[in-house]
Amino acid sequence: MIRSSSGFVAALTAVALAVIGFLTYQASAYAPADLSASRAAESSPATASKAPRDKNHPTALPASSGTGQRVVYSLDDDRVWLVDEGDKVRLTFRVSPGTVDPLPARYVVTSRSGTIVGSDGVAVEHVVRFASLDGIAIGFSAAVDGSVTPPDPARKLGAIREPRGAGAAMWDFATIGTRVTVIK
Repeated sequence: MIRSSSGFVAALTAVALAVIGFLTYQASAYAPADLSASRAAESSPATASKAPRDKNHPTALPASSGTGQRVVYSLDDDRVWLVDEGDKVRLTFRVSPGTVDPLPARYVVTSRSGTIVGSDGVAVEHVVRFASLDGIAIGFSAAVDGSVTPPDPARKLGAIREPRGAGAAMWDFATIGTRVTVIK
């Protein structure tokens, strides 16, 4: 009897492992190639054209930057707009970009961290991540000491540094799932 029950347990274990192996294979067959890649908010190809600007009001929200509540980040202007529902700008401010820029597209905020040490060794707060490029996480953050210095050009850094007050406003505004539109 002991032999048959241990044989039965061995058979059940083998079947369980086979089922787990099959389910693992099936899950991997449908998983994205790069799970660390950022998720686009909607289908939005990168475009080479620059969003039109109001030459009389350089801090005005660029046309063609989307609609509804969102963060708009201009690569060419190193500027961010926090935009409420109804396209009213809540706040706009300049930033110091990292050495790795996100592609112009629409993204969503995928993760946040209250206080961490950035990949450049600087203590930062209010980290709001929305993209990844070549394994480099890209997001907004503010240095705890308040500095907004250009990054080391010899390193691959995705940190977009903002002033502390702007970082606190971004933290309150850009929760998980908030749309981020990156324009040229």
